[in-house]
Order: sequence, then structure tokens, then C-alpha cells
Amino acid sequence: MDWYDSVFEAIDLRSFSNLWYWIGLAVLWSSVSHWVLGVPYDTIMRAKRGKPEGAMQDLQDNVRVCINRILLIAEVSGVWMALISSAIGTALALMAFFYQVEFAQAVFLLVCPMAILSLLSIRTARIIERDGLRGDDLIKRLLRHRFMTQGIGVVSIFVTAMYGMWVNLWVGPLGGF
Repeated sequence: MDWYDSVFEAIDLRSFSNLWYWIGLAVLWSSVSHWVLGVPYDTIMRAKRGKPEGAMQDLQDNVRVCINRILLIAEVSGVWMALISSAIGTALALMAFFYQVEFAQAVFLLVCPMAILSLLSIRTARIIERDGLRGDDLIKRLLRHRFMTQGIGVVSIFVTAMYGMWVNLWVGPLGGF
């Protein structure tokens, strides 16, 4: 076995049988559920408890900065981002499910829920700005957004696990039907 085989054994493009893919999936959803609209979950919980003094003001300032950033990006480049991401998503879906490229399937199962989550984040940011949410109402909205994020994550991980098991058990290492 030479170095070329060693490298490509470590970077296996058969994603669903690769431990690194599953670790990456877990880290992705763990990170996404921790950062609620760009605000750390522990900041929300400190503000909810009211300790230390000024935690609520820190949360409101952090949320204001993050939602202004999200809304600015959506307004300035939202159309272009939607066009480019839909083109990339379509190409990825074609490679994944029409041409049966396992790596594209794995990436699609990571990216598709993130696209849904980005639309949900823009919607939540608009609601917070429109209603001028502050204090306990802001915390409720952020926790609701986190709950929906975790729900999307659970469904995504379940679908990815079922599809990955199907690929590993039914399709096998040769990649054909």
C-alpha cells in the first residue's frame, strides 16, 4: 500500500460509510442549534434567568446586531443568493439522485436542511424587527426558533441515517442498483 492509497482511504468519498461524515453531521447540527440567529444559547439562558445584571441588555444588543446583519444580507444580495443557491442545489440534486453520486447525496443531505433553516432564520429576524420584540417576548421567539431548528435537525439526521443505512446495506460498495 503506497501513500496514494493511504490518503484516499482516509478521504473516502463513500460518505455514508465514513465515520468523519457522521461526526461532521453531528457537529453541524450541534453548532446550528447552539447559535440561535447568531446568538449563543447560553446568552439567551442568562438573560432569561436575569443573572448577571445587564444580561437582558446584552442579549437585546446581540440580537439587534445579528438580525440587522441577516436582514441586510437578505435585502442586498437575497435574490442573487437565491438564484445561485438554487442552481447549485439543482446541480447537486441531479448529481446525487439522477447520476447516483454518493458524495453528492451526502452533501445534498447536509445542504438542503441548511437552506430551509436559512429561510426560517430570515423569517424569524423579520418578525423580531417588525414586532420590535424585547425582553421576555424576544426570549420566547428565540427559544421557539431554536426548537424549530432542533426539529429540523432531528428530521434531517433521521432521514440522513435511514438513507445512509439504505445505501450501505442495499446498494453496497459497488454503487449500483
